[in-house]
Amino acid sequence: MSGPDSPAQNAAYDNGNVFAKILRGELPCHRVYEDEVVLAFMDIMPRSPGHLLVIPKAPARNLLDADPETLAAMLPRVQRIARAAMAALGAEGITLQQFSESAGGQEVFHLHFHILPRWEGQRIHPHPAPKGDMAVLAEQAGKIRAALGQ
Repeated sequence: MSGPDSPAQNAAYDNGNVFAKILRGELPCHRVYEDEVVLAFMDIMPRSPGHLLVIPKAPARNLLDADPETLAAMLPRVQRIARAAMAALGAEGITLQQFSESAGGQEVFHLHFHILPRWEGQRIHPHPAPKGDMAVLAEQAGKIRAALGQ
């Protein structure tokens, strides 16, 4: 069964997902930016140097069931964080990814955008990427926070 009434799109939000736990402070992360709408932090399995995740504070499984107001509020923040990551790390571009539902590649069922800083000729690591060096992630987070004025 597919379409708007498919079971996947009508599935309830799981408040026990890893990103919900990060939002509640139950799991650590290298925070880059936070306000009343979003939390941005370093991906612990970076596919590119400086790989970030931006998640809404409002519960949403993915793009398909997110409140339109949440999406509208998120995208300017995603843009601001992406620009800061590029500036802080000297990147030449970014790749923005969002996966919805298992068939779309989603593994954590809390809406999130991946910001991957990119350089000419650089290939991104395939998924799953190896776990990153926590000291390097902390350093990159600090540079991006500084670029954001945080």
